[in-house]
Amino acid sequence: MMTLVRTPQATCRVAIARCDITPPVGIYHRMWGAALHDRATGVHRPLTATLLFLEPIQSDNNSAQVIVSLDHCILDPHEVNLIRQSISKASSVDCDNIMVTLSHTHGAGWMSRTRSELPGGEMLGPYLDQLATQLGELARAAKSQVVSASIVYAQGRCSLAQHRDFFDKERARFVCGFNPEGKADDTLLLARISDGSGKPLAVIVNYACHPTTLAWDNTLISPDWVGAMREVIEQEEKALCLFLQGASGDLGPREGFVGDTSVADRNGRQVGFAALSALSTAPPAGTEYRYAGPVISGTAIGTWRHEPLDEKGNESLSRWHWEHFEVQLPYRHDLPTIEQTIAEREYWLGEESKARQDNDELRVRDCRAQVEQRTRQLNRLNHLAPGSSYPLKVSVGILGEAIWIFVPGELYQVFQTTLRERFAPHPVFVTTLTNDWQPGYIPPASSYGYEIYQEVIAATSPGCLELLIESISRRLRRILP
Repeated sequence: MMTLVRTPQATCRVAIARCDITPPVGIYHRMWGAALHDRATGVHRPLTATLLFLEPIQSDNNSAQVIVSLDHCILDPHEVNLIRQSISKASSVDCDNIMVTLSHTHGAGWMSRTRSELPGGEMLGPYLDQLATQLGELARAAKSQVVSASIVYAQGRCSLAQHRDFFDKERARFVCGFNPEGKADDTLLLARISDGSGKPLAVIVNYACHPTTLAWDNTLISPDWVGAMREVIEQEEKALCLFLQGASGDLGPREGFVGDTSVADRNGRQVGFAALSALSTAPPAGTEYRYAGPVISGTAIGTWRHEPLDEKGNESLSRWHWEHFEVQLPYRHDLPTIEQTIAEREYWLGEESKARQDNDELRVRDCRAQVEQRTRQLNRLNHLAPGSSYPLKVSVGILGEAIWIFVPGELYQVFQTTLRERFAPHPVFVTTLTNDWQPGYIPPASSYGYEIYQEVIAATSPGCLELLIESISRRLRRILP
């Protein structure tokens, strides 16, 4: 007979800080191949940086970890390195222990110095330089505010995320869009961080769903649905919300690819209210739910109470272990060459020029999209590590009774569902797009050969996602108590 219900928790030292990182209106903004604009014309909602500073209860700066979540889609490796170096210098935290992760909002625009020659591109360099400096200052401020804290983990469900590999039978091809028959992981993992008095300091939301509500028709700088989600939670919890993007390679909002910002806000509220619903069931920190016996009323009523954890229960809350390691992922044998991609790009530039002469706007849009695809492919190829495999850097942490995993790239949902199943009942927080976008999408082996967008542009070979799951699983089995 079960007479005890334990909620996973943790204790550590924490600080959280936030700053506004909204780029100036007029900056280069085009993120979508089908977009006809280049410059941002306004701001839907501010972009933010939210930084979490973590230390073990027995403070040791060599063990400190910094997690910073930025409202951006993709940043070049050079920019991420500048940010990590700036944070490291300001906080004395080793660069290996600094995890820069992106919300992946496609409404932020493409912040790359490679776009400096395009309209609005002259603003990119100064903005990115300022961003690195700004985040260093944010880390310094956070470090000075570290306090002992408790973390209570919670889990909810949210149906915003839907499968997005849809087979168009009429045209006999896969498209990237809502697939009503596909399976979608609706897991919503949460962590409420509170100080010694029980006052909430932060809420962490880990959810897997592409912020692609807004697409080519949107010309506003936007955090997409993540902005409204944070607003809902912060208004109720009176604490900052830090968002961690899960394994959403094949997941996106049910209603997306629009230009209407009200749809993005509606999507965000859906996640926000689902998070609040789950948080409302979280018990007080440092307690467990115990059966207290019957009370005789009209019948015998079984009563339960929240009671303080005993000494053994408290021991597990202060667990602290972080590791950073590499997994070698072989490149696919048919990876396009730089020369081939340049030739294709030149062809489509010529086609775009012809379409402009013919005043064919739809053809111009299609050609611009083809040019953009080759431009991005060149960017990916130029940033891939030399050799026959990609050295993917993984960070795993044990924080109390939860597992935290940070990886670069964009992974399919099976990555997180498999690891959560294997390591239940531990909450497993999975965060992608950490410290790099490369090597891009990492789909399961079963997705290759069907001309699915994510597989077409993937740099790694079939089986790499499965290899990564096994490598992380083996590492976790060694370090878990």
